[in-house]
Amino acid sequence: MFVHRRDVQIQWGDCDPANIVYYPRYFAMFDDSTSIMFEAAGFSKQDIVRNYGLVGIPMVDTRAKFYIPSTHGDWITIETRVESIKRSSFEVTHKVFKGGALAIEAFETRVLVGRDPNDPARLKSTPFPQEIIDRFMKG
Repeated sequence: MFVHRRDVQIQWGDCDPANIVYYPRYFAMFDDSTSIMFEAAGFSKQDIVRNYGLVGIPMVDTRAKFYIPSTHGDWITIETRVESIKRSSFEVTHKVFKGGALAIEAFETRVLVGRDPNDPARLKSTPFPQEIIDRFMKG
């Protein structure tokens, strides 16, 4: 299974007045991590949109469990992986490690969407291309 890891340093603007990362900032990091994972697997967002006629890959569900806080200057490692792929949706997990300890577990469901061929003003889920499935599921 394909896994992408990246190190991120917590910046001043990520933190609230208590100097703890404000939780929505993590969700922005997770969104970036999903895009970066696709690119690391050889599928940039621009290529996917162009090659498969997609409009985007919106998030339709997300949640997180927070165990250890981070503050300005800390380094964290975000480990991102596709856990499962269905017809047009997929599940992504993000594990955040701080100093080797699990700090956060986050989960998202995303859907591939394109234009509805019967009404181009509407969006419609799009089946997952087999080559992308193969890359993420086989590693």
